[in-house]
Amino acid sequence: MAVMLEVKNLTTYYKTRMNERICSVDNVSFSLEDGKSLGIAGESGCGKSTLAMSVMGYYFPPLYYEGGNIVIDGKDITALNPDTIRQTVLGTEIAYIPQAAMNALNPTRKIMRFIEDVLRAHNSRLSGKEMRDLAEERFNILNLPSKVLDQYAVELSGGMKQRTVIAISTILSPKVLIADEPSSALDVSSQKIVIKLLHDLMERGFVRSMLFITHELPLLFNVTDDIMVMYAGEIVERGSAREMVFDPLMPYSKGLMNSIIVPEEGTRGHVLQAIPGVPPNLKIRPEGCRFSERCQYLDICGMKDRKGALENQAAGPGRLYRCRLDEERLRKLYREQEENARKFPLISHTFVDEKIAAVETMGEEI
Repeated sequence: MAVMLEVKNLTTYYKTRMNERICSVDNVSFSLEDGKSLGIAGESGCGKSTLAMSVMGYYFPPLYYEGGNIVIDGKDITALNPDTIRQTVLGTEIAYIPQAAMNALNPTRKIMRFIEDVLRAHNSRLSGKEMRDLAEERFNILNLPSKVLDQYAVELSGGMKQRTVIAISTILSPKVLIADEPSSALDVSSQKIVIKLLHDLMERGFVRSMLFITHELPLLFNVTDDIMVMYAGEIVERGSAREMVFDPLMPYSKGLMNSIIVPEEGTRGHVLQAIPGVPPNLKIRPEGCRFSERCQYLDICGMKDRKGALENQAAGPGRLYRCRLDEERLRKLYREQEENARKFPLISHTFVDEKIAAVETMGEEI
């Protein structure tokens, strides 16, 4: 299958007013195949949104490019200047749904004006009627009434605003869509509508591939084919959606799942397992394992000195994780931990079989 997006050793950083460098995306590499969706998960501040902005290739202070390549459908956009990227890449090759999408619309302009701006920037030959017809056709396909085009953002509900921003972002049928936590500020019903809308965009061919960013691993199970977990600017694990949600290997990925509430029978009275400590200070790039100061297996793996390079390990086709412990040792540690948890159910979290039933039920409803 053809690769639609390939990122190679991408490194970007922020520069503060005190001229300090904060490396939020550090030597990140991944690929996204045509027709596939890839989820990116991690706690706040891990670099998810910065990675999304970096992949767009559109850098403005305080975000700066340091190194690496971004290739979209065989076209390397890394060296292109911002004007060229805006005219030939954004909207057509790659599009972005911002994290605060519901606040992205100017309240003094009608929705049709936004669409006209996007279309004129890429095809100035379209007449006003042609733009209107295209907008109405696309909105109707995406179950948005055409009357929305003549309304202001303040007249729309939160869910309608979100869906409208998605429609505007994909009006030019981009090859890659980056959705940055598009459902985080919505109620459950609106979340389902937005997720179904994103599914429909891919099924109808309006979007070829998608990056979906969120901190909710179970949500990604119902949206994406594969999942990557970020921590302190690095990719620490990648696998299929099922593997990452129900069988994470890297201790940080395991901690993420253990700290999430999954509303299934049998969890009442259970205490969630929080990840202790805080992420490292990225003003100085940490050596070795960046999760070492928070990892409960630090004394076992021998990374206490935090020195030396830490490379990814393979754990089957397409499965990578960043840890010094091998797969067999990690699984043994997790089995022992789960056995202890079963002995003391009041302080245990959710078990794998219960998680699978609950999350798959969520997917059927969507």
